[in-house]
Amino acid sequence: MASARSLKLVAFGDSLTAGYNLPADAAFPAVLEKALRHDGYDVSIVNAGVSGNTAADGLARLDWSVQEGTDGVILELGANDMLRGLPPARTEEVLGEILTKLRARHIKVLLAGMLASPSLGADYVKAFDAIYPKLAAQYDVPLYPFFLKGVAGQHGLLLSDGMHPNAAGVRAIVGAILPTVETFLKTML
Repeated sequence: MASARSLKLVAFGDSLTAGYNLPADAAFPAVLEKALRHDGYDVSIVNAGVSGNTAADGLARLDWSVQEGTDGVILELGANDMLRGLPPARTEEVLGEILTKLRARHIKVLLAGMLASPSLGADYVKAFDAIYPKLAAQYDVPLYPFFLKGVAGQHGLLLSDGMHPNAAGVRAIVGAILPTVETFLKTML
């Protein structure tokens, strides 16, 4: 399917978006842009991922990271909040502020979810895992439930730290999320 117009997306997130320890052309935004262009979409994707960012860090840099003229944002934040054991209610509140600001700017959002590590305990997991579906329903935005689907825990797809995707892992993430992103793009054409 050919795009009716050129679209500008911003992949706004943490190290999973930035491409931690990977060359720029192997990072999620670059690989996703290449896959979308292969499928006929005239799209450019800005890599606005910053390693180590929490949702609050993202909120603090939102206005200058998402430039005027942006059609859509893939919002991928919260993993570092979870890894630091920050209160899920606060992460939810901050992500809600980001969604509110983007809505006010008439920028569409695809929310990329995260799941909590079981090591944080059942109560934390339950509270954290509820954040993304709740926000997607509240703000009426599409949700990709788990950004690391098919990659988390798969040692062949991860760097030696066991958390960040390697180049093959990024390709697996893109392959899994691609249909959701293409559906998202169609809402902008």
